Amino acid sequence: MASNRPCMAFAVLLFVYSLVLLLSSSQCQGQLSPTFYDKTCPNALNIIRTAVRQAVSRERRMAASLVRLHFHDCFVQGCDASILLDESPTIESEKTALPNLGSARGYDVIEAAKRELEKSCPAIVSCADVLSVAARDASAAVGGPSWTVKLGRRDSTTASHTLAETDLPGPFDNLDKLISSFANKGLNTRDMVALSGAHTLGQAQCFLFRDRIYGNGTDIDAGFASTRRRQCPKDTGNGNLAALDLVTPNSLDNNYYKNLLQKKGLLQSDQVLFSGGATDSIVSEYARNPRAFQADFALAMIKMSEIQPLTGQNGIIRKVCGALN
Repeated sequence: MASNRPCMAFAVLLFVYSLVLLLSSSQCQGQLSPTFYDKTCPNALNIIRTAVRQAVSRERRMAASLVRLHFHDCFVQGCDASILLDESPTIESEKTALPNLGSARGYDVIEAAKRELEKSCPAIVSCADVLSVAARDASAAVGGPSWTVKLGRRDSTTASHTLAETDLPGPFDNLDKLISSFANKGLNTRDMVALSGAHTLGQAQCFLFRDRIYGNGTDIDAGFASTRRRQCPKDTGNGNLAALDLVTPNSLDNNYYKNLLQKKGLLQSDQVLFSGGATDSIVSEYARNPRAFQADFALAMIKMSEIQPLTGQNGIIRKVCGALN
C-alpha cells in the first residue's frame, strides 16, 4: 500500500499543475464579463447610456442605426469595431462596402461616447464594447428589451471591405441564404428570425424594395404595394426612405411580425420569413406573443455580441474609434 503513495502524490501534483495551466491559459485568453470595467472605469456604462439617450431623443431613428451598426460589425471578422475604421493607407474601410455605403450611420454617436470615456478613463474602454452596449441601450430607449452585456472585447487593427461585401445578409436573400448566413456566425434559425425583428425600427432606401412593390407578386398585399409606390417611383428616387414598419416605426415591438402575416414586409428578405417555409411558425409565435419575441431578441443579441471577440492580449484599445493609435 505504502509503495502506491508516491504515485498517488505525483498524480495529485500533476492534476493541480494541469488545473493551474488551464486557469492561467483562460486568463491569458481573457474572458468577457459584465463586471470587466467595475474597477478600471466604473462610470463607463452610464457614460455610454447618456450618449445613446441624447442621440435617440434627438432622432428616434438613431436607435435602429445603432443596433444595425453593431450587427454589421459583428458579422465581419467578429465584434471588434472594425466597421468604425476610416479609410487610410493601411485600412480598406468597411464603411464603403455596399451594405454600409450611404446607409450605415451612428458613427458619430459612438465617437461621442468614446470621447467622454477617454476623458474619464483614458485607453480603458474599447470601441467594440461601446458598440455592444450602445446597441443594448438603443433597444431599451425605444421600448425594446434590455439585457446584460458581457464586456472585455478589444479593438481590431484591421478591417475587411471584402468580408463586409460577402458575409452580411442582403435585402434580396432567400430563406436558405439567410439561414446559412446566420449559421455561419453560430446563430440558429430562431436567432435569425428574432434578430430580423430589428426591422420593426428604421428605414430602407427605395432601390432596395422597388422590385418588390412593382412586381405584382403573390407575396405582397396590393394596397400596401400601392401605398409604398407613392414615395418610391419606378425610375427615380433611389435614396428615398420608407419606414420598414409603417405602424410603429419608432418602437421596438412585435409589429414587424404582424406585418409579415399580412404580406406587408417591405424587403424581400423580410417577407421570406413568412412565405410557406421553415420559419412561418416562429413568425406566427412572435406576432402572437410579444414577450416571446422580446426574450428571444435579447438572447440573440447577446449571442451575436459574442461572435469572435478579441480578448486578453489580442487587439488594442483604440483612443479614437475611427483610427489606429
